[in-house]
Amino acid sequence: MRRIRAALGRDAPLGDSQSAAMRAALASHARGPLPSMDFELVPRFRERCKSLSSTVDEVASLTDLPAAVHRYLSQNGLPLKGACWPEFGRLAWSAAGMQMEPRAARGEDKVGLTGTYCAIAETGTLMLLSGEYTDPVTSLLPDTHIAVVPVSRIVRSMEDGWDILRREHGRLPRQVTFVSGPSRTADIEMTLVLGIHGPYRVHIILVG
Repeated sequence: MRRIRAALGRDAPLGDSQSAAMRAALASHARGPLPSMDFELVPRFRERCKSLSSTVDEVASLTDLPAAVHRYLSQNGLPLKGACWPEFGRLAWSAAGMQMEPRAARGEDKVGLTGTYCAIAETGTLMLLSGEYTDPVTSLLPDTHIAVVPVSRIVRSMEDGWDILRREHGRLPRQVTFVSGPSRTADIEMTLVLGIHGPYRVHIILVG
C-alpha cells in the first residue's frame, strides 16, 4: 500500500472533493458496448441452458415443484432425498415421496435444491447470492444441483443482473455465484470432463 501511495503521489487521505468525485464515478456504473439483444427472454434462456448441458423443465407454480423434482430424480435413477434452501422446506415433499431437508448441504447429500436470485438469458447463467438462508454450498457440493427460476427473474444480460442487485440490496453480499451448466474442465488432453469441481448435473425448473 505504501508503494501504491508513493506511485500516486499521495501522502494523505483524499480531500472531500476528490472523495466525492471517486464515489460518483463508482456509482455511475457506465456500461461498455453490448451486442444486440432483441431475443425473447424465456426461449433464449432455455436454449442457452441446454447448450451448456443443463436440463430444463417448467411448472405453473411452486406447488407443482415437488412432483417435477420427483419426476426428474426418478427418471435419472437419483436418490429421492437431499438438502434444499429453507424457502422450499414447507412444500409437500413427503406427499410426493421425497425427503428434502431445509438446511445447507453436507458431504453425503447427492441432491441440492436452491432458488435463484436472477437468471441471465444471454448466457443461460444462474446468479445466486449467499446469505443466512441461501447457503451457496447447497449449489456446489452435491452431484446434482436443481435450481428453481421464476420466469419473472430472467433478465437480458449480466449487466442487468448487477443493476438489479445494486438497486435491491445496495451493498454486495459476501458471495455472488454464477452457474453456467454443470462443472467442467478440458485441461487434461482437451477432453471434456463434467463434475470436476462441482455438480455433474444442473437441472433448472422454470416457475410461472
